[in-house]
Amino acid sequence: MGKATRPIKVGSCFVGGGHRPPVQTMWKESLRADRLQAAAAGVRSLSGLGCGILRFSAPDIGQAELLGALASMVDTPLVADVHFDWRIALRCLDFPIAKIRVNPGNLGEPWKLREVAAKAADKGVPIRIGVNAGSLPADLRDEPDRGAAIVAAAEREVAALDELGFRDVIVSMKASGVEETVRANRIFSERYDIPLHIGVTEAGPLAQGCVRSAVALYALLADGIGDTIRVSLSDSPENEVIAGVEIVALASGTRESADIVSCPRCGRASFDSHAFSERWRDRIYSIRRPVTVAVMGCVVNGPGESRHADIGISGAGDKVIVFRKGEIVRTCSPEEADTVFGEELSRL
Repeated sequence: MGKATRPIKVGSCFVGGGHRPPVQTMWKESLRADRLQAAAAGVRSLSGLGCGILRFSAPDIGQAELLGALASMVDTPLVADVHFDWRIALRCLDFPIAKIRVNPGNLGEPWKLREVAAKAADKGVPIRIGVNAGSLPADLRDEPDRGAAIVAAAEREVAALDELGFRDVIVSMKASGVEETVRANRIFSERYDIPLHIGVTEAGPLAQGCVRSAVALYALLADGIGDTIRVSLSDSPENEVIAGVEIVALASGTRESADIVSCPRCGRASFDSHAFSERWRDRIYSIRRPVTVAVMGCVVNGPGESRHADIGISGAGDKVIVFRKGEIVRTCSPEEADTVFGEELSRL
């Protein structure tokens, strides 16, 4: 098992210290002044799916100010991702930003880091250091042990903040490969009590990215390593959050939200379980308690194989049935399926 890490407060969340790892994702586009209300609604939707911390890129002062305005509109802890320009980090700290993601080595002169660290300390805002295998310092790029090289790069960044007495630090060390990611985090965990944000960077499209992330993150979480996670997909932030919530649930053995079980569908199906699951996905995953929902295509895979489900829906010839714990409670036409299921779901 990994060592206990120091607890770090990120807005309303705690990272480390034995707390359940919050799931993170990253906003996929630039903020716009005329779309802040829509962005706030999007943040709340992601939070409903289980997103505990949400990161935004802040490439310039304008984006930093829009992010600051957004942070005042939502309860979810928002993180500013800053590179190179210390003035952007300083501006972000004028707002209720929950965390700054910045690498000390990217800021240039040491006095710039001192200014950022001093203001972050004054505001009680932690800093996340992020090291990626694809952007290692020149002297570490050809090291044969890539995991150790990633750790060495992270240690340099940590040392820069340590020298300033700044301890509210979270570290991430990511690679696109599973083995390198796991090795780097295991090495670091043996040496430090600093909380770790874990993930496989640039993991790929939905199927590939979920597989790579699940293999790496489950291995680390099962060893007690990892205090917050992100599944990085070439896909929607919603799918990143859903995948992350599932990984944490499986690794911890405890679930805090709904679980969907659904059949893969075959020639027997008289009900389009795929389309139904897609329509109801966000509503079901927004149920913040451990219930099981079954979506089945036919009576073979309906109530009989889903007796454990709190509620389910299945095709049954030219009808659709809704069941609870394997017992049929409603029968309706396919056209009425969404309405009837919604009524029964609301009674859970």
